[in-house]
Amino acid sequence: MSFLACRVHRDESGIQHHLETMEETQLSAGDVVIKIEYSGVNYKDALGVTGKGKIYTQFPINAGIDCAGVVESSTDSQFQPGDAVLVNGCGLGERQDGGFAEKVRVPADWVIKMPEGLDSRTAMIHGTAGFTAALAIDRMEQNDQSPEQGPIVVTGASGGVGSFAISMLSKLGYEVIAVTGRAEHTDYLKSMGADKVVDHQQLALGSQPLEEARYAGVIDNVGG
Repeated sequence: MSFLACRVHRDESGIQHHLETMEETQLSAGDVVIKIEYSGVNYKDALGVTGKGKIYTQFPINAGIDCAGVVESSTDSQFQPGDAVLVNGCGLGERQDGGFAEKVRVPADWVIKMPEGLDSRTAMIHGTAGFTAALAIDRMEQNDQSPEQGPIVVTGASGGVGSFAISMLSKLGYEVIAVTGRAEHTDYLKSMGADKVVDHQQLALGSQPLEEARYAGVIDNVGG
């Protein structure tokens, strides 16, 4: 059956995007067809559809770097019709038709079964930014990071990843130092859980090797 998609093309005038009717046979190759319920609007998507960033490696392509929904069909035994799933990253919406559509087809190893306690809408509210922040914190704690070791610095604090990182770290009991170049966001960052907000130009990192450590860790996501 036909469905709607935000399809991106490139011609001599540049990048163009339109809402188009597609057939499933036109989708990128893959093992699992997902009926999409939600997708997040990410900064990378905006760069792509406006032509301000070199995001896409092929044309035409459906935009959208994440999505959540239910499996419609699968040639891989890991997934059955009706399974709630999500896809994040892996080249979705960059080299594979993405989530700004009513359907997507992707390789099975890109697909994640929806974690217990999440639904499609909530998963995409957190989206790529929340997923990235969670992965960073999970990796830190795999390396034995703990609140008792001291404060965690979050750079690019007022962006999506930074905001989620501050909120998650605060709820896990960490002291959080938010670093930003936007002083007007101080109240917002504190409302997200930052204990202290520091202007990036005033962040004191020291000038000598082997100085006393001030921070126990950092999530450095400036620029992405």
